[in-house]
Amino acid sequence: MTHVIVLNGGSSSGKSSIARCLQSLLPDIWLTLGTDTFVDALPESGGDITFGEDGSVAVGPGFRAVEAAWITGVAAMARAGARVVVDEVFLGGAGSQGRWRTALDGLDVLWVGVRCDPEVAAGRERARGDRTLGMAAAQAELVHEGVTYDLVVDTARADAPACAREISARVGER
Repeated sequence: MTHVIVLNGGSSSGKSSIARCLQSLLPDIWLTLGTDTFVDALPESGGDITFGEDGSVAVGPGFRAVEAAWITGVAAMARAGARVVVDEVFLGGAGSQGRWRTALDGLDVLWVGVRCDPEVAAGRERARGDRTLGMAAAQAELVHEGVTYDLVVDTARADAPACAREISARVGER
């Protein structure tokens, strides 16, 4: 039985839309937690994370410390019985996945890559108007470097509901 679905993709790739669709498709109650939830919880002073004007993101040791606590907390919720969809951006590629793998050890996790053509993601980013321009293109490939998945979906080729149905079917097979 799947406890956690980890959606990894760059900014504006469609992870949050897929997560919302999954919540309506999957049996039981699934919580969606991820990068946006975590970053929104940081202090307004930045929490040792910096967003560059070019779309780059830099994090320091203070961020890494609270991120470790966040990841451990999400894993604890899953261990306590909550079903969780993690909406994540692996800025460190395989290293980021490794931190999550360690925390989620012993749980049944479905690792899903959410790919999106950089130009499509950049167009979504411009249309949203609430993101630093350049972030989507910068992250489109970076977040997948060295990461292994059980399933990969492409939101430039299929909409969020179709991607969610594919993920839901995989959860049903497990």
